[in-house]
Amino acid sequence: MIRSMTGFGKAVGEYKHTSITVELRSVNSKYLDLNMRLPSGLRDREPELRSIAQKDIERGKVDLMISLGNGGQDDAPRINRKLVSQYYQELKSISDELNMPASDFMSAILRIPNVLSADESPIDDDLWEAMKATVNQAVISFNSFRDSEGKSLERDFQMRIESISELLQKIEPFELNRTKLVRTRLENQFKEFEKTGGPDRDRFEQELIYYLEKLDITEEKVRLRSHLDYFMETAAEEGFSGKKLNFISQEIGREVNTIGSKASDATIQKFVVQMKDELEKIREQVSNVL
Repeated sequence: MIRSMTGFGKAVGEYKHTSITVELRSVNSKYLDLNMRLPSGLRDREPELRSIAQKDIERGKVDLMISLGNGGQDDAPRINRKLVSQYYQELKSISDELNMPASDFMSAILRIPNVLSADESPIDDDLWEAMKATVNQAVISFNSFRDSEGKSLERDFQMRIESISELLQKIEPFELNRTKLVRTRLENQFKEFEKTGGPDRDRFEQELIYYLEKLDITEEKVRLRSHLDYFMETAAEEGFSGKKLNFISQEIGREVNTIGSKASDATIQKFVVQMKDELEKIREQVSNVL
């Protein structure tokens, strides 16, 4: 089963008069990179929250956002009155010393760090339990989205793997004809050599067999078909297969490249280029598989 690393999930919960909103977003990454944006009162709970999220997310560059609301009550940030008064007195004193006209210092003071602060009330245990339940719901929604995206990826893989298989079949008629043309060309050249006392016939036959064997792509075709089948078998397995699919796609690429290097035929090369194009699109998508 394929699960995408790209995902989105959201859950909304409530405890007494407090609403809890949890959102998860992710893009692909080799490892789990979890970035958390939490209310200030949750900072001491971050290690436990991170453990809950990591358990079912596995991999990806993930943003986890939690916000709290109090059911329409005053959500305004708190003003540090003592700090505002101190800044105001200092600024007014400087203004008087420099004989500067009085000014409205308030807008400048409110931009100073720590003058405005969010409510940092600690999260009680009952609210924390409600938040954990909401986080778990968001993770379920998030993974459901990733599973849906994974099904789309699997359909795309199936289409492109079948395309490579069809291109491989198209090569076969040209492969047989290519071998005959090469043999005929070399024999004609040998006949020209014979007229001028050319190379030994037995030695020529040995060289010809060696040369034709080097052009033979039977083994590469067999291995390529095996890798294509194995790719889709792996995609259908239970569990997450992104890294394994990446390794298989590398093996597919190795066989396709070898067929191309042995081709010695413009039409076969054209089919090889088309296979490489399909494989490149597969690799792009594999990088997004969990």
